[in-house]
Amino acid sequence: MAQFHYKAARLDGTSIQAVIDGDSEAAVRSQLERQGLLIFGIARRGAGRTWPKPGTGGRLSLREFLVFNQELSALVKAGLPILRVVDLLAERAIHPGFQAALQGVRADIRGGASIADALAHYPQHFPELYRASLRSGEQTGHLVDVLQRYISHLKLMIEVREKVVKALAYPMFLIAVGIAVVAFLLIYVMPIFADIYGQTKTTLPAPTRLLLSVVEHSAAVLPWAVGGTVGAILLGARWVRSPAGRVQFDRLSLRVPIIGDILLKNQVIRMSRTLSTILAGGIPLLTAMQITGAAMTNRVIVQALERATNQVRDGMSLAAALMQERFLPRMTIEMIEVGETTGSLETMLQDVAVFHEGELDLRLSQLTTWIEPVLLLVMGFLVGGIVIVMYLPIFQMAGSV
Repeated sequence: MAQFHYKAARLDGTSIQAVIDGDSEAAVRSQLERQGLLIFGIARRGAGRTWPKPGTGGRLSLREFLVFNQELSALVKAGLPILRVVDLLAERAIHPGFQAALQGVRADIRGGASIADALAHYPQHFPELYRASLRSGEQTGHLVDVLQRYISHLKLMIEVREKVVKALAYPMFLIAVGIAVVAFLLIYVMPIFADIYGQTKTTLPAPTRLLLSVVEHSAAVLPWAVGGTVGAILLGARWVRSPAGRVQFDRLSLRVPIIGDILLKNQVIRMSRTLSTILAGGIPLLTAMQITGAAMTNRVIVQALERATNQVRDGMSLAAALMQERFLPRMTIEMIEVGETTGSLETMLQDVAVFHEGELDLRLSQLTTWIEPVLLLVMGFLVGGIVIVMYLPIFQMAGSV
């Protein structure tokens, strides 16, 4: 039985560091959690501590922010004073910037500020949607419920994003491998064949001569091509960072065949989930729409929501305002209209998100089903074609014997 160092927090908010005997780290963690402790770190004695220490980094990733909120919810649910909760979370923070933000939040709360107002001083770490949710929880006295709802929202957003990334990861890998194989054949293998054929003094077939000519001239053109590509990428990145360029890029991305539809569904899911989460906290529709617009990543959708918000402010219904923007399917508009009519907009928006998630799953499945064999076919055609063209002179000489 080994000994383990551990660091944890009790239900009263006090922290503890001690040594415990156990068969494994998992067994020790399970034992401590049964005692009601919030575990910060466990390490086998003599192996060094493994709990987080301050390091480099800026804004938290979605997964890190999810873990932070799970810990916050657990500590608040345990009945700890909010100042002690922030102390424990600041001690656990691994990003210096986020740790400093939590320490600033603690100072503001001690000075009499509400949690939401204290978080508002650090918008780079705490988005507006999060602050609005906590403000609603403070006002209604249901902070734990609000945190749980926001945690569910984060989990769903992470799940949707990971679906898109996983669907595109393998095709991108195939493209990268295909480019690497073709480059290897043209840059390394073809010059060897060119030297061999040059020594034979035989007349080469037209396809072989063409390929050798391309390889020969590419050596001189390659530095210019690489330089031009790098320059174009830098200029494109600078253009995308500009306000007008970002809008144009987002608009073009939504028009790309297949990919544009996936990106649009992702934005609709994000919009529906976010708006539903905010409305569930008792926040008025206009404020909820403004916060939802700020949470979108596509500037075209952001502008559409801003115009729709102005229309709703002037007395138009949400469904009618969104219909004028023409980025939502007709069925989605009808579902939102039913939600407004029946007074169940929050629930209907959740149904909209679930509906589009099903469509997104189907579209991603179709994309991966078709794109993988197509990419393999294209790669096989390119690699096989290059190999055949390289061996044509050998086939020609064998046929003349």
